[in-house]
Amino acid sequence: MAIKTKGLVPRLWRRIKRALIVLLLLQFVYILLLKWVDPPVTLTQLGSLFSGHGLKRDYVNLEEISSSARLAFLASEDQSFPDHSGFDWKSIGRALDHNKRKPNRIRGASTISQQVAKNVFLWQDRTWFRKGLETYFTFMIEWIWGKRRILEVYLNVSEMGKGVFGVEAAARQYFDKSAKQLSRKEAAMIAVSLPNPKVYSVKPLSRYVENNYPRILRQMNNLQNDESIQAFLQ
Repeated sequence: MAIKTKGLVPRLWRRIKRALIVLLLLQFVYILLLKWVDPPVTLTQLGSLFSGHGLKRDYVNLEEISSSARLAFLASEDQSFPDHSGFDWKSIGRALDHNKRKPNRIRGASTISQQVAKNVFLWQDRTWFRKGLETYFTFMIEWIWGKRRILEVYLNVSEMGKGVFGVEAAARQYFDKSAKQLSRKEAAMIAVSLPNPKVYSVKPLSRYVENNYPRILRQMNNLQNDESIQAFLQ
């Protein structure tokens, strides 16, 4: 029995290693595939569907989203998006300092790239394990996809209301038009709701959105002539 047990452990370890290698290869192939293919479904979308909020989405190419909408989300969510490699270290540092001083009012510092990594490949929580995986997937999509594809996926999978995912679905739900037809004001109203789109509703118009979308419009005015930002508006 001792001899059989002694041989069992190495065999088991070899099988575990093979399984890990297969999983590593599969996730790499999946990341590579999503450079061109839209994500079939995300865990957040499934959660919305099964919780009774429904699932409204309509993936579109980046060129089918108005430049005003692209600018609004960059202004609202990640103004350093063209320049960072997936992580905004200055914002992370400020957020960590704030959270130490005010642990009951947690502030995030996720870039658009990090949000895509979380929304497409992972689930919604704040554990260190999930954050570690988010770091890995952020690095991978920055390396494999590139910025334009990351922004395109972000604008298609982000939750923008109860059961509403992506700017195309949001435009049709709130303004009865396509994402390509969104005005600056309409785009700013959708973008500013993203910290908590289930609560900060666009329709009916919540007080938060009403009070804060002018701030996004001002940021859009400040950013629109920046050369690195302009590259994502063409």
